[in-house]
Amino acid sequence: MDYPLIASAAFGLEGITASELRHMGISAKAEQGGARFNGTLADAYRANLWLRTADRVLIVLCECEATTFEDLFQAVSGIAWEKLLPRDAAIPVSGKCVRSRLMSVRDCQAVAKKAIVNRLLERLKVSSLPETGVPYPIEIALRNDHLRVTLDLSGEALNRRGYRTWNGEAPLRETLAAALVMLSPWRPELPLYDPCCGTGTLLVEAAMLATRRAPGLMRDFACDQYAFMPKDEMRRLRQEAQAAYQPETAFDIGGSDIDADALALCEKHIRQAGFEYRIPTEAEDLRRLQLPQPEGVFLCNPPYGERLGDQESCRALYRELGLLLKRHPGWKMGVIASDPAFERFFSRRADQKRRLYNGRLECEFFIFGAEKK
Repeated sequence: MDYPLIASAAFGLEGITASELRHMGISAKAEQGGARFNGTLADAYRANLWLRTADRVLIVLCECEATTFEDLFQAVSGIAWEKLLPRDAAIPVSGKCVRSRLMSVRDCQAVAKKAIVNRLLERLKVSSLPETGVPYPIEIALRNDHLRVTLDLSGEALNRRGYRTWNGEAPLRETLAAALVMLSPWRPELPLYDPCCGTGTLLVEAAMLATRRAPGLMRDFACDQYAFMPKDEMRRLRQEAQAAYQPETAFDIGGSDIDADALALCEKHIRQAGFEYRIPTEAEDLRRLQLPQPEGVFLCNPPYGERLGDQESCRALYRELGLLLKRHPGWKMGVIASDPAFERFFSRRADQKRRLYNGRLECEFFIFGAEKK
């Protein structure tokens, strides 16, 4: 049986998430906030295991117009909750309301929860629901009076791969880091080097891609405990993902930074990701950096003036990145930055640009040396 599903994703990454799903053989369409697809529960589980750029995988249980609390109550009441939730299920209901007549998130949550509980009491023929069991997180989302009710299959956001325990001063989410690796000119047969590696997220995500490791392989999902999920198929999919992982694959990935504390965290994250001794890092000022390989790709997330409060020093760093690329004529470079004047200080126009968001900060991903399309 197929279900309507959404792989939610940060703004700017929806198309990449849809492309990932299509690469899995699943027809998908990007939309604001994610990628839509129809699939079996096994497809949904495979998406949880393999999607590198998505935030969560959700089952869409209901979509309709809702302009009153009665509309909301009737819509939620019409969902066959008794086929999804066991009698002891914990039922956390979250909500969000955007440009709708129903704008009180708390009231919408309360109405939806009442509708779910009433339906379960009636259909299960019980007088109470203990809610002492497995949580089944429900979201009530209203945008422009359009209601969407979803059940979260992921639990913790999919960027929580299991290797990063501390973000440092200026974190880059794993999902965005994976997107930068995938959008860059880098391919696993080329060297990749991050001259501003910070806590190592770009390096680890590149190594995971090079070794074909499913990003969800080291973690559990909320739906692992759902009663209606196909447990045998889920075990098989995990075994397939484990078999696909090629930890001995050769790759040339490394990085450097001038921040000793960040480097210590970087080495910890590399170790926790299972790539100890595979990804060399060093304390090095990029002004003195000179690599021996004749070609490769620099990929970095340098400090932003908005983020660290020092735009002048950031722009000096952008000039040094431009000089670094000049010293390595066979190399290419991908840089994410929020400064509209980045190219001016880098002293070169990018061959490709793509608008992305690092959290809520609007950025551009600049690629230098890529073939122009």
